[in-house]
Amino acid sequence: MIDSKEASAALADIDDIVQRVKQSQLYELASLAAVWWGVLVFAGNLVTWLWPVYAVHAWVAVDVLGVGGLVGIRLLNPSPRPHGAAFDVRLVLVFVLFFAFGYLCTNVVGHFGPRQLGAFWPLYFMLFYTLAGLWFGYAFVAIGLGIAALTLIGFFYIGEAFPLWMAFVNGGGLILGGLWMRRI
Repeated sequence: MIDSKEASAALADIDDIVQRVKQSQLYELASLAAVWWGVLVFAGNLVTWLWPVYAVHAWVAVDVLGVGGLVGIRLLNPSPRPHGAAFDVRLVLVFVLFFAFGYLCTNVVGHFGPRQLGAFWPLYFMLFYTLAGLWFGYAFVAIGLGIAALTLIGFFYIGEAFPLWMAFVNGGGLILGGLWMRRI
């Protein structure tokens, strides 16, 4: 027979394990998403560096494939969903609002050139990545701040090779960050 203190300690241990499993599942999904986006962003930056005339088309393809891949990852996620919902339209709406606000900032309020766009979008993504880390774990904060800092270094100190820099910093950073989250 156990007393109330032992029972309370056992329940606290169970709660701790449940929280670790939830974070592990979140990191598993986030890892897949980071690697997916990292590969796409790496390719988009390489196209921008090698064939700048095709950059606009490449980034539209990156965004469409990226969001489509996230929806696919979410749909294939085996974890239980609240209320049995297989698809949550809010995920798509988040991306529509996210991209609409970014477009408003870069093309309506400000008229960004290619270099400014190459810095803005990674910084904008990493802002939300870092903010998510305040709730979901330090890995998000570390990845977001690291990529943001390297983006700013490249923006101010790397010349014509900035898109190549961003392929490795943003695309490679997301890939490495996603693989790192698998190890945590």
